[in-house]
Amino acid sequence: MTPFPKASPMPQALTLAEAKAFLRVSDPSEDTLLTLLIDAAEARVASAAGVVLSAQSPAPLRLAVLILAAHAYEHRESGEPALTLVEPWLAPYRKTRL
Repeated sequence: MTPFPKASPMPQALTLAEAKAFLRVSDPSEDTLLTLLIDAAEARVASAAGVVLSAQSPAPLRLAVLILAAHAYEHRESGEPALTLVEPWLAPYRKTRL
């Protein structure tokens, strides 16, 4: 397996340990990939909700990051996970636009 480049450090709404526990992954060889998926999921959730995420973000937003990262990990060959997977978690945090 080709190693992934290290993801740039950015504030994470959840830790690698939280994602590994959620996915039940113990193999440290998956850490770089999982970090990349967390970063990508966090960016999508933050953009969709119009907020900046942190470890103190509301649980539904953090769960949305976990769900997207888990889906991307488990379905690597399927492409980008749809935001519809987490829409119920995002809806209360979206800014209303007129």
